[in-house]
Amino acid sequence: MQPSPDRDATVRTRRRRLLVAAVLVIVIGLAVHLIGSGPVADFAGDALYAVMIYLVIAVVFARAASWVIGAAALIVCTLIELFQLTGLPGVWAEAFWPVRLVLGAGFDARDLIAYAVGAAAATVCDLITRRSRARQVG
Repeated sequence: MQPSPDRDATVRTRRRRLLVAAVLVIVIGLAVHLIGSGPVADFAGDALYAVMIYLVIAVVFARAASWVIGAAALIVCTLIELFQLTGLPGVWAEAFWPVRLVLGAGFDARDLIAYAVGAAAATVCDLITRRSRARQVG
């Protein structure tokens, strides 16, 4: 069964909105990274990182359930954090500093909490947005 043209347009619109949101989150995250300091800025930056991962996954899998996207974002963030235990991201970051922005450099268990908060916040926002749009259409 083929998706309806209306459904395809809805998915395209969703993807465009998610991409715009991802760009905004990246800009805000970089601002927090560059301007902020201390534990609050670190926590906010990590939470925003999880939101960005959520948005990227949601763009690729626009029809997936919000909770599935949220779970996938948390899993990806957790795997990246655990990968830091190998020391490779730190070595790579020394050679090419932007790696630090993507993979981090050192494991910190507190980051896992920030990722959970960010993924949960993104999931809740997406659920609310989807339900609101469904009411408008239906």
